[in-house]
Amino acid sequence: MSGIVYLVGAGPGDPGLLTRRAADLIARADLVAIDALVSPEIAALVTCERVHVGKRSSAHTLPQDQINQLLIDEAKKGKRVVRLKGGDPFVFGRGGEEAEDLVRAGVKFEIVPGISSAIAGPAYAGIPVTHRDYATSVTLVTGHEADDSTGVDWDALAKMHGTIVFLMGFANLPVIASKLPRDRHVAVISRGTTKLQRTVTGTLADIEQKVAEAKLETPALIVVGDVVKLRETINWFETKPLFGKRIVVTRAREQASELKRLLEEEGANVVQFPTIEIVPPPTWESLDHVVDAIANYHWLIFTSTNGVKFFFERLTHKGKDARALAGCKVAAVGDTTANDLRAHGIVADLVPDKFISTALLPLLESDQRGIRTAVIRAAEGRDDLIDELRNRGGEVDLGIAYQTRAAEGTLEGEFDMVTFTSASTVDNFFAKVTQTNGALLASIGPTTSEAIRKRGLKVDIEAAAASIDSLRDAIVAH
Repeated sequence: MSGIVYLVGAGPGDPGLLTRRAADLIARADLVAIDALVSPEIAALVTCERVHVGKRSSAHTLPQDQINQLLIDEAKKGKRVVRLKGGDPFVFGRGGEEAEDLVRAGVKFEIVPGISSAIAGPAYAGIPVTHRDYATSVTLVTGHEADDSTGVDWDALAKMHGTIVFLMGFANLPVIASKLPRDRHVAVISRGTTKLQRTVTGTLADIEQKVAEAKLETPALIVVGDVVKLRETINWFETKPLFGKRIVVTRAREQASELKRLLEEEGANVVQFPTIEIVPPPTWESLDHVVDAIANYHWLIFTSTNGVKFFFERLTHKGKDARALAGCKVAAVGDTTANDLRAHGIVADLVPDKFISTALLPLLESDQRGIRTAVIRAAEGRDDLIDELRNRGGEVDLGIAYQTRAAEGTLEGEFDMVTFTSASTVDNFFAKVTQTNGALLASIGPTTSEAIRKRGLKVDIEAAAASIDSLRDAIVAH
């Protein structure tokens, strides 16, 4: 079996800019040779054998000739090899050299372009590299070789009126500033397209001082030209409401993705720190009892999205579907829970305004005699609702659909905010983290807020409704 090498561009850093073709090849690869500049989020997509080949500034894990030989050797073993590079493989990525060696070795290969940081970095900084009124050309220069010995035609560059983008030129900023007209507008963009992006603008006369004062970090690119003036008008990325804020999401990992996405869309740098894991209960006995007797209930009450998930899994396991619920009414605690029920074809009859199970009590019959109810919830849930319905004369069964347990992990670095979506996330977070150092605490609802206040802490933000969309809105408004 003959192998193949794919020279793949991973884009400039934002995982959302990875092409569909690149993601598909990464998923189906046998081996990925990965550069240091590939973002951690994209690197996390690699599930096969991985070889780190460095290629960051002058610190290379493998010399280029050894990288080329690695690709050849692994492909000749019949493997699907992905050579994963930051940006585009043919824009100062040495992809051309690798392709030449593959041709000479008789190894089949394909080129998968990526979005170059030369274009994407300025775009995320609000700087179009071309503009009818400012620049009708763009020139790309490899900045780390921008000295007198490399043959860069500085006289020609100095006479150009278009845009010049220097990649990998951060260390040689003084050389660049000394070779071009001092009144030229310039921007230095650090960690472009990521949530850590920072941009400093000025002229070539003062940019060195400004960059030093801002303590910019690599990787960074340099944009020279009048188009830099447009940043003041077009800057869209760094002006997002949560940009620069490091926000901790404590939700279980399997549930965190949507909240993470919503916060990232507003510019936040999201740190996933799942404090709980959602796992099946010790036994399915109580939930199976509810499923088996489903036709005998007047009300089914779901207190969370997890309860919905596991209930319908057991319903399917028993050979039933949503039609089994035709004879009873359904209540959902929280809009998200109601939405998940709707996805299963069930429209909730009751959804309280507050994300707390006892908020259902004013909406239910004060006389529960003759009414049979099943409450679907976690093993650790509170009994207030069940106790009150029984006090009113009702017959109530508890269906334990899942349990929560503390997740492993540590939280490093400073953060601006911590989000909590249940009382258990609060308890498990503070079992691991003793100091929040002034970080804001954001809660999805009253029960979660109560768990925070019991620890003598202030709830800075509380969602108006029990949904992650509402939590996001409250955070942005704050």
